[in-house]
Amino acid sequence: MIYVRLYIDPGTGSMLFAILIGLLGVARFAFKGLWVKLRFLLSGGKQKNTDNKALPLVIFADDKRYWPVFEPVIRELDSRGFDVVYMTASEDDPGLSENGLSHFKSEFIGAGNKAFAKLNFLHATILLSTTPGLDVYQWKRSKDVRYYVNMAHSPAEITTYRMFGLDYYDAVITSGQYQVDDIRKLEKMRDLPAKEMPILGLPYMDEKKKALEAAGPLGDHERTVLLAPSWGPSSLLNRFGSSIIDELIATGYHIIFRPHPQSFTSEKEMIDDLMKKYPDSNKFEWNRDTDNFDALYRSDIMLSDFSGVIFDYALVFDKPVICAISEFDNSPYDAWWLDTPTWSSKAIPRIGKVLNKEDLPNLKKMIDDCIDDSSFAENRRIARNETWCNQGKSAGLVADYLISKYEEINSIS
Repeated sequence: MIYVRLYIDPGTGSMLFAILIGLLGVARFAFKGLWVKLRFLLSGGKQKNTDNKALPLVIFADDKRYWPVFEPVIRELDSRGFDVVYMTASEDDPGLSENGLSHFKSEFIGAGNKAFAKLNFLHATILLSTTPGLDVYQWKRSKDVRYYVNMAHSPAEITTYRMFGLDYYDAVITSGQYQVDDIRKLEKMRDLPAKEMPILGLPYMDEKKKALEAAGPLGDHERTVLLAPSWGPSSLLNRFGSSIIDELIATGYHIIFRPHPQSFTSEKEMIDDLMKKYPDSNKFEWNRDTDNFDALYRSDIMLSDFSGVIFDYALVFDKPVICAISEFDNSPYDAWWLDTPTWSSKAIPRIGKVLNKEDLPNLKKMIDDCIDDSSFAENRRIARNETWCNQGKSAGLVADYLISKYEEINSIS
């Protein structure tokens, strides 16, 4: 028996999916037109108005880890009686459970392309998401969605999305002026229409700050290091390999290892090998909590790379960081188009230490020095003011913006 295996690269797969969606769209709208005509005839020529079926606001999460980003805004909108439909691509998303909200509905719409297929035919006034890539690959703009809004889910720059990640949104909710400046430069270079970019803040960071204040001081504990890398070829794990874990274990400190959730999918083989080599013990623990609060709260210092969680840690928890950023390859990202350094590359050396491969043998001393050095605190305060605008007020401001935009769109219908 002869077996034939065919391989379709991601770009070709995306193109074929787009063609399929286009064909389905043609069939859908042809059938819709035929059905409208049929109902018209069956009703004796009396046409009913069907223009009011659009959902006011749909929030789409491509992963359950974004529920904490949206929840503060959803609760604010619910308190004002504004209806929200939450669509998620994670079957175990916390947003699918009962949340005691009167104006909120949630729905699992399938993972991957199945979710995008539903979104491509969505009927809504506004769609809010943190997901980049709208109208670039599988996720196409629906002709029945009036306005697409992206909300930043990190205080870092948003030019480290894959190329063209935010180009086809109508608006981007930002947390700092430098994010606006970067997008304006890209719009000019690509001859794109100017988006709305209100600087409203970061609701999830406001919530983390509240949770931290409620938790109070950590109390006596053994010195604890949080290893929280991003994923991809420029990540700390891919650059240093397991040697970084060996050096951390050699410090004798308690180590919390929290890989980026995407690593368990895109770098599964590497993670599986690490889980076998470094099982849980009284000195080493794996952390896969949906909410990262506990890991951030219990640790004294973070080791990372270019992950946005660096700023959650430094700016909310006011703790030091050590980051491996010197060899970051920005070629796949929007940042490649800009001739200026990213905000993160300038901010990180101010709020912590930069880790290079030659520093590994002295990692324990580096950790101790970084924790004991009080000079980073003032720089964390400066960075906090640059990237976290409207602290404590952002959920209300985002709700204001969405309701106002909804009323504006309906007023010109």
